[in-house]
Amino acid sequence: MNKKVFAAAILALFAGAAHAQSSVSLYGIIDAGISYVNHSKTATGNENLFKYDDGVAQGSRWGLRGTEDLGGGLKALFVLESGFNSGNSTLGQGGALFGRQAYVGLSQNNVGSLTFGRQYSFSTDYLGGNYTIGGQTVAGNYAYHINDVDQLTSSRTNNAVKFSSANFAGFTFGAMYGFSNQAGAFAGAPATGTAAAPVSGSSRAYSFGVNYANGPIGVGAAYTDIRFPGQAMPSFSTSMANAAMPTVRDMRTFGVGAKYSIGPATLFALYTNTRFEPITGASSTFSAYEAGAKYAITPALTAGAGYTYMHPSEANRIGGHWNQADLSVDYALSKRTDVYALGIYQIASGKVGMADMQAQIGSSTSYFNTSGTGLDNQLAFRVGIRHKF
Repeated sequence: MNKKVFAAAILALFAGAAHAQSSVSLYGIIDAGISYVNHSKTATGNENLFKYDDGVAQGSRWGLRGTEDLGGGLKALFVLESGFNSGNSTLGQGGALFGRQAYVGLSQNNVGSLTFGRQYSFSTDYLGGNYTIGGQTVAGNYAYHINDVDQLTSSRTNNAVKFSSANFAGFTFGAMYGFSNQAGAFAGAPATGTAAAPVSGSSRAYSFGVNYANGPIGVGAAYTDIRFPGQAMPSFSTSMANAAMPTVRDMRTFGVGAKYSIGPATLFALYTNTRFEPITGASSTFSAYEAGAKYAITPALTAGAGYTYMHPSEANRIGGHWNQADLSVDYALSKRTDVYALGIYQIASGKVGMADMQAQIGSSTSYFNTSGTGLDNQLAFRVGIRHKF
């Protein structure tokens, strides 16, 4: 009898150990609230807009994350993540089931991970969440730059192979390549059409990044190059792909950011430069500069503020200019649930040259008009709630 009890105990021990070596977890975020925007563009003019808005502080999502211990510090891993709109239950990212992320790979202790699938570029990984107003405060997607032109929050690459290093005394680095999956187009097939009647080129991408985070200091840089960004489905940045991207042959963006924490305060700054190479005609660039701070008034209450200046520069055209101020306050009801309020003010001047490059506050449906007709500013307010699970 004692032998049977002993054998059962051993089996239970091994079963528990095997279970501990593998895990799958369900996680997600639901962000919802009410927004007000003035000077909202309509078919007949410009009106005030009150609306239910989803995914502002962070995009609403749910996902599955799993790991399996293979021994010797080697693990298998996967992530499947789906974006959605809590207001109408529709899928995000062009309707893709796992449009936010979908990858599988291996990781090795003290080396890093190698993953395969739809993944974020290092512009998003290293810069978007660490050194931006949108990543550091609940201003979120209302604070990111026009249509996420510099790939700080929505730069997801299809058919990607990605290496992300382990942490070496605060340093991390990585490289990624996204395949075009078209015969004879490893580097992206050339287009033979014109800007007025472009043909479908093959979309490939690559990205590199390096980041240092140690104690109160953080510094990072990233470079992402996307050929024919308008041809990727789901697109790299849906709003941009539907606007100016069909005529863009190559989009290259570089950014560098830094932050420093002093007690309850954190200061951060970022610069990005994005270059567009059209199928025909002269290239153009878009630059963005931002700086901000957040302060933990109490362990539960945090205030944030930031300023952003953006401008395109196009050959033989007058560049437009955007100045934006962001203020926000966030109160944590628990570790998983918080409520927040924010205000955004943006003023535009000059001309952008391309109608599709009009300024936009985050995911709102209102656009700036920089043509000198008087609608050169916009104000937005929001109250919201965010729950993480």
